[in-house]
Amino acid sequence: MSVIDPARATYRLSQLDWLESEAIHIIREVVAEFERPVLLFSGGKDSVVMLHLAVKAFWPSPVPFPVLHVDTGHNFPEVLAYRDATVERLGLRLEVASVQDYIDDGRLRERADGTRNPLQTQPLLDAIEGHKFDAVFGGGRRDEEKARAKERVFSLRDEFGQWDPRNQRPELWNLYNGRHTPGQHVRVFPLSNWTELDVWQYIGREKIELPELYYAHERDVFERDGMLLAVGEFAQPRDGETVENRQVRYRTVGDMSCTGAVESPAVTVEDVIAEVAATRVTERGATRADDRISEAAMEDRKKEGYF
Repeated sequence: MSVIDPARATYRLSQLDWLESEAIHIIREVVAEFERPVLLFSGGKDSVVMLHLAVKAFWPSPVPFPVLHVDTGHNFPEVLAYRDATVERLGLRLEVASVQDYIDDGRLRERADGTRNPLQTQPLLDAIEGHKFDAVFGGGRRDEEKARAKERVFSLRDEFGQWDPRNQRPELWNLYNGRHTPGQHVRVFPLSNWTELDVWQYIGREKIELPELYYAHERDVFERDGMLLAVGEFAQPRDGETVENRQVRYRTVGDMSCTGAVESPAVTVEDVIAEVAATRVTERGATRADDRISEAAMEDRKKEGYF
């Protein structure tokens, strides 16, 4: 019978400890290797966890890079309020790239379907170029969507901000290649190996505060294409679509015109963890209309420079 050495058992990392350690290593590696990193921060759960990890990575020093939000103009008010409160609490520098500004001056035009998520690409690329950011932290995870499953942790973007999924660098033994030429930049995904369940278990363990719409609440919604959209300025029911008051929560937050809610009784982190553990559909697959434009909708947007 084998005997477990108590000294060795003490140093055995849990799943969450291992994921946290890997993510913090990646964040520190970027700060050591790049000159002007920036973190994409929308107030969504993944970017909140990523920022929490950045705070832990450099504590007690402040986070040594700014945060960037590409604001569609159709964001949930609760999320914007959370974003601003977090930036103030942590003393961060917030850069905002506004899709509305691009529409107002004619650089972009509204889409026929009303969603603005695909319109974020040009403001993002212009902000990266204008501020000369050479590394951009994103909260993408490989379990979200098949295009994101193709991404490396360090993902090179060319001089036009574009991504070539057929020409990616190998990442062996957690060795990350950040080499790039002037004009290029690298997208960095510290949460690549996390799942939605990992994120929620970590939120519970770390007692991370989130926007309230991630938990069950009553909201006027209507059903469209199998999703529950909130009634509001940016989403109105069409003929034949009935408005109902239901208890819902959001698994992901983005453009109000294309992000659906799910019916749920989950009012605590523990409730959400139990719910996510039982589901078989990813949050993007269940609640994001912009991913249903085509079979390769996300990959096409990523090739152009999207998150």
